[in-house]
Amino acid sequence: MSDEPATLAGYLAYLNNERNYSPLTAENYARDLRRLFTLAGTTPLPDLKSHHIRRYIAQLHGSGLSGRSLARVLSAWRGFYNYLMRDHGCQSNPCAGLRAPKAPKALPHALSPDEAVQLVEMKVETPPDARDKAMFELLYSSGLRLAELVSLNCAVVRDSLASHELSVTGKGSKTRIAPMGSHAVAALHAWLAVREQIATPDELALFVGKNGRRISPRTVQRQLHQRGITQGIASGVHPHLLRHSFATHLLQSSGDLRAVQEMLGHASISTTQVYTHLDFQYLAKIYDGAHPRAKKKT
Repeated sequence: MSDEPATLAGYLAYLNNERNYSPLTAENYARDLRRLFTLAGTTPLPDLKSHHIRRYIAQLHGSGLSGRSLARVLSAWRGFYNYLMRDHGCQSNPCAGLRAPKAPKALPHALSPDEAVQLVEMKVETPPDARDKAMFELLYSSGLRLAELVSLNCAVVRDSLASHELSVTGKGSKTRIAPMGSHAVAALHAWLAVREQIATPDELALFVGKNGRRISPRTVQRQLHQRGITQGIASGVHPHLLRHSFATHLLQSSGDLRAVQEMLGHASISTTQVYTHLDFQYLAKIYDGAHPRAKKKT
């Protein structure tokens, strides 16, 4: 069996080339697997048993990792061992049958419609401003994942502006059609008009960083977080928050869960159903504020 760094590199190549995982997902798997290498120390991975894995999970739990994060860690470790059994002669998977501690089910946070508009309506004075506004409008208008946003190419988006429909390649290399609202289209036109002032001549990416090359996910996260601070939005603003807000606001207006599922690119309707709980919270607030028998006594 090869040494750990080589098997890790091979596994990440397998995730990218055979499983079609996004670079961001593969990066998260790599981080979780490096935790395993650190915890195992000098013990070869094939020698680990279930009791070792249970102890490692307990250590990570004690250090503050949530049940949801531990479930992801276990999934990464389990998949890695399956790979080692298939290609590197490992005899057993010590993660098989193990489960992470249950975590309380938390609903995704969403901005209010006013907060979302406040976030994306920004003054444009420089090319980076035009880029940021186009990115933020597109995240909120189309419900894109961060990896989907940064992977967009200029030519594809140019061809999509007239139809207001964007072909997006998401998880598992699955393609879907995402809507583009008029504000997003206008912001994209404005960005494309100045993009060449930043982009290198041969760069295909729609959004580029200060080096003229495809923008990194971290840069998008940083710019959006800073925008949230500037606008005084109390909750930490991140790209997935705009995706949650897109889904929540769309469901509040339309009530069409299946359409929201299609626009988000969810493989299962059960994944989308979490937004029905958010919608109910919204309706409950309206009820509490409007129904004469719901008002609290003062």
